Amino acid sequence: MDLYPIILGIIQGISEWLPISSKTEILIASHYLLNISPSIGYTFGLFMEIGTVLSALLYFKKDIYQILKDKKMLYYIIIAIIFTGLVGAPLYIISNRLLENVYNPSIPMIILGLILILDGIYIYYTRNKIKIKDKKDLNLRDIIIIGTAQGLSALPGVSRSGITVSTMLLMEYDPKFAFSLSYILYIPAAIGAFFLTILASKSNIIYIESTIGYYGILTAMVVSFIVGYLTIDILMRLAKSKKVYYINFILGSIAIIVNLAGLIYG
Repeated sequence: MDLYPIILGIIQGISEWLPISSKTEILIASHYLLNISPSIGYTFGLFMEIGTVLSALLYFKKDIYQILKDKKMLYYIIIAIIFTGLVGAPLYIISNRLLENVYNPSIPMIILGLILILDGIYIYYTRNKIKIKDKKDLNLRDIIIIGTAQGLSALPGVSRSGITVSTMLLMEYDPKFAFSLSYILYIPAAIGAFFLTILASKSNIIYIESTIGYYGILTAMVVSFIVGYLTIDILMRLAKSKKVYYINFILGSIAIIVNLAGLIYG
């Protein structure tokens, strides 16, 4: 059991920087490793993001400092986070309730696999558009759309970085700026998600603590921070590649095949 928090921390630390929905990878992994329900695994996936938030704060400290000096950019980020919360919080609560009432865990796992594949298709489509807009072209309408798109990532299976970056590419923003803004927006969004899980799903957090213990949760977070910081640079370069959607297709297909087999063979 002692290895499970370490494994979960490694999964979080790696998957956060790829457009594959880290919360979904934690949901699936914790379901099989800890034998917890999809709803509790979903909560745990969002809760675990606090570890990689610390990695992002350390890695992007210069960018954060520049934003704090740029009043216009700071204003846009605040607006984006407001819309992220307005969309994301209700979606989390609704999704969690739906997952609580699932009779067979294999069914939501298959659905998550399908969503990962659809996410990959969205990423594939947007990576092939011509990009001409940059930071100076950012406006209130676009930042509201970006914040709303990030809010949709509260849905299980939807990658936060995948949907925000892809939405910006769809609006013809330069990929470098899209990735940079996406990961800056991740920090306040993940902090908000962390506290949302505590406020809205305290019983789920208590159950996780009873399963792996307080030190197990702390170990998972520390490991995710260390792994996240050590891998962020190389994995973000991979995330920027046009072929990254293959990872979504592979992980989504595995989730579907494994859980279909579970449904068929019991």
